[in-house]
Amino acid sequence: MTTTTGESRVVIVTAAGKGMGEAIARRLHADGLRLGLMSNSGGAERLGKELGSVALTGSVAEPDDLGSLVEATLEAYGRLDGVVNNTGHAPKGELLEISDEDWHQGLDLMLLNVVNMARLVTPHLKDGGSIVNISTFAAFEPDPGFPVSASLRAALGAFTKLYSDRYAADGVRMNNVLPGFIDSYDAKEESVARIPMGRVGKVAEIADTVAFLLSDGAGYITGQNIRVDGGITRSV
Repeated sequence: MTTTTGESRVVIVTAAGKGMGEAIARRLHADGLRLGLMSNSGGAERLGKELGSVALTGSVAEPDDLGSLVEATLEAYGRLDGVVNNTGHAPKGELLEISDEDWHQGLDLMLLNVVNMARLVTPHLKDGGSIVNISTFAAFEPDPGFPVSASLRAALGAFTKLYSDRYAADGVRMNNVLPGFIDSYDAKEESVARIPMGRVGKVAEIADTVAFLLSDGAGYITGQNIRVDGGITRSV
């Protein structure tokens, strides 16, 4: 994935210290992209040293941290071509027992992180720029096991469509990837039993999908919610 001048593209990946975020970063690096990485645990900085990438420790829920990441990436590479908005897990609990604090935490982690990042990067994305948000299979078939995530990522779907329509003429795309149960964490036996393919997904499968959505091969795809869930969602 290179530009017409032969200079490799630059992509930011958040929550890149482990799991899906790390797998995405490693796949993009293998494809020859230059990266700006961040996580809240220090894992992104360790990965950045290994890959020779810009890397910071910070939270996607803190606009100043996002700003620092964008600034450091632009300073290092002089350009920006894409973003992968990945994040941690939302609070869980019995629906009406979830506190306002937990709802607000989820809002910061799963919706405002994307809004704030879009504010920062949209002026810098060139024609062909792509933003990919990691969402959840439960965004449009709400699962009681993930009440905050399902609610706020349904809102993310609406924001993504609004954004993609607004900036399509500028050559900037935004799509969501909706993972099912993935091997970055242990899935319960009853959860696996719900999956038509009979297994959890692999982080590499999520990374492959993200790499495609960032590529020129997906240049006519925008405003979409791509399920990578082994068939667990039932709607068509």
